[in-house]
Amino acid sequence: MQTEKRLPTLGETLFVLIGFGLIMTTFILKFDISIHLALLTTWFLIIIVGLKIGYNYKEMQQGLLNGVSDGLEAVLVLLSVGALIGTWISGGVVPSIIYYGLAIIDPNIFLMAAFIICTVTSIATGTSFGSAGTAGIAMMAIGASFGFPLPLVAGAVISGCYVGDKLSPLSDTTVMTASLSKVDLIDHIKSMLTVSLPAWIIAAALFLVTGFFFNGNGDLSAATTTMASLTEYFSISWYMLIPAAVVIGLLAFKMPSIPVILFGAFLGTIWAYLFQGATFLQAFNVMYAGNSIESGVAFIDNLLNRGGIVFMLDVIALIIFALGVGGLMEKIGVLRAIGGYLAKWANNPGKTTVSTILAGFLGNLFGGAYVSIITASKITGDNYDRQNIDRRVLSRNTEAGGTVTTPMVPWSDGGVFMAAALGVSTMSYLPFLWFNLLVLLISVIYGFTNKFIWYTKSNESEPEEIEGLEELNRTKEHRTPVGSYSK
Repeated sequence: MQTEKRLPTLGETLFVLIGFGLIMTTFILKFDISIHLALLTTWFLIIIVGLKIGYNYKEMQQGLLNGVSDGLEAVLVLLSVGALIGTWISGGVVPSIIYYGLAIIDPNIFLMAAFIICTVTSIATGTSFGSAGTAGIAMMAIGASFGFPLPLVAGAVISGCYVGDKLSPLSDTTVMTASLSKVDLIDHIKSMLTVSLPAWIIAAALFLVTGFFFNGNGDLSAATTTMASLTEYFSISWYMLIPAAVVIGLLAFKMPSIPVILFGAFLGTIWAYLFQGATFLQAFNVMYAGNSIESGVAFIDNLLNRGGIVFMLDVIALIIFALGVGGLMEKIGVLRAIGGYLAKWANNPGKTTVSTILAGFLGNLFGGAYVSIITASKITGDNYDRQNIDRRVLSRNTEAGGTVTTPMVPWSDGGVFMAAALGVSTMSYLPFLWFNLLVLLISVIYGFTNKFIWYTKSNESEPEEIEGLEELNRTKEHRTPVGSYSK
């Protein structure tokens, strides 16, 4: 006889959310235990609640597998980017970018320049990971040579990378958000510009002003040492930049990102063999094992001894555990229950905006970028229809709560990758994600001031009941005692 299933009650939902928070903070901050084990432990917390409300182990295992499956594209992108990072370092692409950057960029405007360079790269390629793993690593080395604090440089780099991840028509998250929100892609981008453009201008100004206070007092000795070290270990020339130009060009012509990135990694292998003195087998192996040099300059070795598929395996394991959490949450109905409570609370554009941002952030807590876009758009979408708010506002807020908050969560795909690729912890660079934070602030301001909130004509028929809300009401009316999980 099959047990009747129901949505989690408020007490059970809070038990899962608070338990998740306590496990993560206790494991990481108090006992310094791996985030991987913290997420794995959370699986069992969710399974306990799932059993209580009527799910069996096999059903929850399928939910877990579905969650992991939703993020497989991100896993493949990470593997490809890992190979790209390694070969572009060994092939002289990244070292040449660093060298020319040190030669031509004024330290006073460096932070703004790093922000702009990563913005242009990410818009042209549509990938924040690829932009951070190539141009971003170069900017980190240049910033260190100029004497800037690395968390501050990472903030400028990641801010720029997420401009393109949010706005580029080549970005998978941009396309996915428009599709799930049922909005035309170009209309979606135009809607985002109302928030992103002022956020970008303010962030650029902040990075410019800040650059005058953190420019290493004009001491360029570290930059000179870095340039000398690079020329000693790498052949530096303009044609080292050809692989980067080819990859950006292919992505600009809307070629699929994964094969293009892998092709770029293979070009890096050829360049290492032709111009950097490596044997073909040595160059080819870098795609898996990553780059390795001993330049004698500590921060150069730290930034350039990275890449390869191996470099991403720990990141991928963490993302799989996080995706499993999201899959279990979805399976037992925690996310639907949260959506029901948010729908009841969000009765005006301001609250509706906040609810979408919260739903997206929860998706990043329990999965990653792809999960966050799904939770933000699906959990709160029908509430926009109820209030006759145009779905362009939904898609814009979904990007704000989903895409933009991804690098803010230490165990999300974006947070893990950025920390690993740039060598700076998530909590260190978080205060300097000025573009991302401004997008959140401006979105909320627009919601509560009714600015750039567009409305549709009143629907002739009632909008469809939000998924889970009717069941949530039925659960509250007929539920049985919930024991130790109830309030």
